[in-house]
Amino acid sequence: MNTLSTHVLDTMHGCPAAGVSISLIAEGGTVLFEGTTNADGRCPELPRAPSGAYHLRFAVADYFRARGVHLPEPPFLDVVQIDFGIADIAAHYHVPLLVSPYAYSTYRGS
Repeated sequence: MNTLSTHVLDTMHGCPAAGVSISLIAEGGTVLFEGTTNADGRCPELPRAPSGAYHLRFAVADYFRARGVHLPEPPFLDVVQIDFGIADIAAHYHVPLLVSPYAYSTYRGS
């Protein structure tokens, strides 16, 4: 099976986003993992996953509120969900998230 990783970077403060709640969900809705990012904005506990479609959900509004950022109610971004697919079971899949209260970006990293 492949390996899966993520890295959350707080572009508002220019640092790794520590303490972001993350969920990994299979296409059918089964929650495979729930955890939080470490001090480096990573979540090394993400499980290996077979080929298929997945969702990574990041609770970004809760993170920014915990950092003391005033957000409107409701926030512009509350939970960012990245839908992605795993095709090659021998490959590494890295799904980074660069996020601020009003924007985010992702790509397939290495």
